[in-house]
Amino acid sequence: MPTVTLLSLLVALALPLAAQTRPQVLHAALGPELSTYKLDVNAATLEKISAVTLPENVQEAWPHPTRRYLYVAWSNNTKGGHHGLTAFEVDAKTGALKQHGQPVTLPARTVYLTLDIPGKHVICASNDPSGATVHRINADGTLGSQVAQPSNLDFGVYAHQVRVDPTNRMVIIVARGNGPTAKTKEDPGALKVYGYNDGVLSNRASIAPNGGYGFQPRHLEFHPSRSFAYITVERQNKLQAYRVIEGPSLKPEPLFTAETLVDVANIPKQATSSIHAHPNGRYLYVGNRGPAGGENSVAVYALNGETGEPTRIQNADTQGVHPRTFALDATGRLLVVANMQRAGAALPNLAVFRIGADGKLTFVRKYEHTDAGERSLFWTGILPLP
Repeated sequence: MPTVTLLSLLVALALPLAAQTRPQVLHAALGPELSTYKLDVNAATLEKISAVTLPENVQEAWPHPTRRYLYVAWSNNTKGGHHGLTAFEVDAKTGALKQHGQPVTLPARTVYLTLDIPGKHVICASNDPSGATVHRINADGTLGSQVAQPSNLDFGVYAHQVRVDPTNRMVIIVARGNGPTAKTKEDPGALKVYGYNDGVLSNRASIAPNGGYGFQPRHLEFHPSRSFAYITVERQNKLQAYRVIEGPSLKPEPLFTAETLVDVANIPKQATSSIHAHPNGRYLYVGNRGPAGGENSVAVYALNGETGEPTRIQNADTQGVHPRTFALDATGRLLVVANMQRAGAALPNLAVFRIGADGKLTFVRKYEHTDAGERSLFWTGILPLP
């Protein structure tokens, strides 16, 4: 048996049988067009089967826990512009999307969205102005009314991501802040921690090492089974590990800080992107974005299950430029990167990698978007079918 096949089989055997056999689809957004691809994990192939067009450019999406619905945020990326949220029903056989109910209008561009654990509410984080909105999800999966929030919520500067912890009692907004420019001072970053009760947020803690200066967090990922959370620090090109404590909340001081780049001297031209944990909890993946000729890679880390310490074991070239998002399949055997930009001869593409039993990535193939024009491959996600 070939080595790659054997390693993939060993990984699969460690995961639930249902996850191994359930069909999966990949969704990818090119501007306002959101396409659905059949994902063949064994063959490591994608086959486009359908597409829908949103009113504006797709920003982010999140599935319902039943996997029957997908919630998609869209925006024309201007302050005071056209922003909204649309629910889609997911075809159980093909994964094709069909609009489900009426969209809701949002007050600002949603950079990231998530659902709470039971799938009763959708939480949207907006960057300008920095804030969050919560909408109810009706019993039929359609979008419901907005949930009123306390007036004293502290959203920091440039809310970039929002996550709900597995207990459904804590929400964390990753407030990136802004780096200094020739004309403006630095805006500090922070992790804003909230209590959460049936759609309502309450201030709990603000975590900002060094007062948030030199700290521009972008994305957070919870460990699948341990009390650790990991963040990417965008402009500083770092990975940090934090302990989840009673409350729940985060311990203010990071447990570990690790480099994401091979060439740390190239930091001024670089930035981190998405972060995802392997389903088995033994590995972690972080995107590195750079210009053409810079480091466009996925950094792979082995995780110490007792201490949470990440050890970088690989930086895999993404085969494109500006990997803003990527996704792992439910079995932990494939990783697909959305290389966002056209740069010289490089086109926006979906690059497919196999994940070995050691967590490392092996490039298989890529699907170039020759018709992208000025559109960016802004988001991608993988969804097991109902």
